[in-house]
Amino acid sequence: MGIYNLDYIFRPENVAVIGASEKENSVGRALMTNLTGGGFSGGVFPVNPKYASIKGIEALKSVAESEKRVDLAIIATPISTVPDIIDECVSAGVGGAVVISAGGKETGEKGREIEEEIQKKAREGGLRLIGPNCLGIINTRQKLNASFASDIPYEGSLAFISQSGAICTSILDLSFKEKIGFSHFVSIGSMADVDFGDMIDYLGNETQTKSILLYIESLSEIRKFMSAARSVSRIKPIVVLKSGRSEAGAKAASSHTGAMAGEDAVYDAAFKRAGVVRVNTIQELFDCAELMAKKPRPGGSDLGIITNGGGPGVMVTDVLGNHGLAPAPLPEELIQSLDEVLPAYWSRGNPIDILGDASRERFAETLKICHESKSFDGILAIMVPQALTDPAPVAEALAEAAKNMRSPIFASWIGGQKMQKAVDILNQSEIPTYDTPERAVQSFMFMVEYGRNLEMLMEIPPKLSKDLKYDRNRAKELIEHHLNRNGGFLSEAESKKILAAYGVPVNPTETAAGEDEAVSMSEKMGFPTALKLISPDISHKTDADGVHLNLKSVGDVREAYQRILNGAENYKPDAKIQGVSVQRMIEKPDYELLIGAKTDASFGPVVLFGSGGIFTEIVKDRELGLPPLNRLLARRLIENTSASKLLKGYRNRPPANMESLEELLIRVSQLMTDFPQIAELDMNPVIVKDGKPYTVDARIQLKKTAKKSPMHLVISPYPAEYEFHERTENHRNILIRPIKPEDADLFKDLFDVLSSTSVYYRFFNAVKELSPSMLARFTQIDYDRQIALAALDEDSNEERMFGVARVIADPDGKTGEFSVLIGDPWQSEGIGGRLLGRVLQIAQERGLKTVWGTVLRENRGMTALAEKLGFAGRAGREADELKLTIDLDDADLSFL
Repeated sequence: MGIYNLDYIFRPENVAVIGASEKENSVGRALMTNLTGGGFSGGVFPVNPKYASIKGIEALKSVAESEKRVDLAIIATPISTVPDIIDECVSAGVGGAVVISAGGKETGEKGREIEEEIQKKAREGGLRLIGPNCLGIINTRQKLNASFASDIPYEGSLAFISQSGAICTSILDLSFKEKIGFSHFVSIGSMADVDFGDMIDYLGNETQTKSILLYIESLSEIRKFMSAARSVSRIKPIVVLKSGRSEAGAKAASSHTGAMAGEDAVYDAAFKRAGVVRVNTIQELFDCAELMAKKPRPGGSDLGIITNGGGPGVMVTDVLGNHGLAPAPLPEELIQSLDEVLPAYWSRGNPIDILGDASRERFAETLKICHESKSFDGILAIMVPQALTDPAPVAEALAEAAKNMRSPIFASWIGGQKMQKAVDILNQSEIPTYDTPERAVQSFMFMVEYGRNLEMLMEIPPKLSKDLKYDRNRAKELIEHHLNRNGGFLSEAESKKILAAYGVPVNPTETAAGEDEAVSMSEKMGFPTALKLISPDISHKTDADGVHLNLKSVGDVREAYQRILNGAENYKPDAKIQGVSVQRMIEKPDYELLIGAKTDASFGPVVLFGSGGIFTEIVKDRELGLPPLNRLLARRLIENTSASKLLKGYRNRPPANMESLEELLIRVSQLMTDFPQIAELDMNPVIVKDGKPYTVDARIQLKKTAKKSPMHLVISPYPAEYEFHERTENHRNILIRPIKPEDADLFKDLFDVLSSTSVYYRFFNAVKELSPSMLARFTQIDYDRQIALAALDEDSNEERMFGVARVIADPDGKTGEFSVLIGDPWQSEGIGGRLLGRVLQIAQERGLKTVWGTVLRENRGMTALAEKLGFAGRAGREADELKLTIDLDDADLSFL
């Protein structure tokens, strides 16, 4: 069966509806009606369980005994009966179940316990399950309506998955009006088993599905979701509406970072990292659905606007301006072509105002000329009611003209009753229609955003000019020492010691317990200095007059010390005062920044970059990112803030050293990756002076946790534990390590030394060069899904890649496909064997059972290597192919 065995649910041959034959069960009867009346060609069997003695569902057993396997059971009975029914389904060999029944965790503790029992029994029995508390599922190609929605949608290429049954029925009803087709329609319910990550993986492999829409209220198994979304969004657009925006987390935060990294902002960061487009309303979700279902994705953001009214054209220009864009300029040749068919007073610019008396011929001819000019990535046709023009014939002409056009053509027929017939014509012709130009442009921009996301996912990150070193042992020692004292907030000086261990540039700080000590430290450091309050009970020191800067003398220090004590006493009389921090004053900084991190309850570590200083929470100029970060991701984090414009240099202030800031963010990301015990990290301000960043104030909060690194992350980091130093049979020293995104140039150099025969053996066709998307696919690895090791030269001063071996695991984590590529100059040195042996060893450690690969029979080197490692060969799909398979349970890889 298909990925994760979900084909049992979405492509069943026989379906049992449990509860369908009970007179009082209206849902069960509706399910039977929908299944039998929708054209489903498989068997449908009503089953009436006896609740008093659930053991033995006779109908299921009789079906099984007649050798008609029940692939899917739809359960519509009281939820208290479902655990035992799941047992019976497992006993009868049922492959999957959809549990319609409500009353689970949404009702309280008792319901939660029942749901956990359902989950436990299904997993133990290997039965995949959707629900409980769901509307059901629809697969239009199979004509399977296993839901209690009365109508099956039009067949199409759009998949919709929703946690809300009510949202499902609303979108379904709207789809009939706009003639939108779906491949799958899934109410996922409480996600006791199948969740969004499973569905994205499944639909990513479904050829019928071209785009995916999600309505999310909450996520479970977030690491799985991120892995699936990052993989599938590269080939299919994923659009999400996430409800349940909450500020509660931000209000409870104890630092600038915590206050500015609330729950919804973290979801935003996660969706961006996964390449997912987020919309904000049901209307936007549906508008996106219509454009994706009917038209191809635009190749860029150049929009052409054809309108018979000037006002709507201005409105479109304003909306584009909100996205930092303008209508695409018209080339001179296009203007000349339009001059030949349009009145003398047309706008001669974009928006293309073809005037209020525009006929059907004028609309159609203008559209044809604009499309043939290839000047636009999409064309929006706008019509407003005019006495001289009947909207319906214009719509017919537009539909006819757009029949064979590949660019996205969409329309906004503005009005009500007079426009309805025209809108119906456009919908029947699969031209997306919108009531207002703003909605039309917003939908187009969501698709443009997906294109940009895709470009960013494929972009190759640059390398830093130096290797980053970290003193993990020193940081670990400091963190464990404070955790043994119950953790909590560390002082500024203590926090900076941890940061310094990870190479974060800090302004050296000492702690003074009394006034005389503060004076002595200031004299030793040299004036001017700064004094800051140290108190675990006062989060924002400036609120309590706890920060005094530019102290130029002993008298200034003594006065500042007393003011700090008095300020703390007045602000919070019961606050514990531990002294003051003393540091050398860095005068006249060019910029003040906020860099921080927090451990989110759902997404794990989150890194923040933004404008710093005491007004940071008012300005709210910040961007969030999920570790691990590389230089490219760090740069995007910076560029998505208003502060980035200043950092390029402003008036007489020099630009910041951007690589130094990127490096700083990477170091903070690594610190959060290595230590799940860091609950919050606040570096405010980080000042930039003469281009270089310095952390002048810092605060870390530690909390004990059972989570181990790196499992607290939702994106798998570089697995340094898979680095091996080895020596080949030819006495060549090599480093075998996981491939990195920054290895793209090395991989390209490896490809360039391959002979045409080696290329053909690896790719099964004559690949002349590697496209950017191919390079990204080979080097930007999801370490949870793929084991990819490269062999590098350790004897040379120049980096050189000898070869690569990889195993790409199926989402079930049980099987995987291998491949090996060795440069021609280094073949027959044993490098391929060492690489493949190592990836098999890691696959074995991760619990994979079977690894397979397809090779050409004439590839003698590969077949000999496979035989040596224990692979078995059999005929492949084609006569010239062999399928090689190894059972890792029996494989002996101890020689490595």
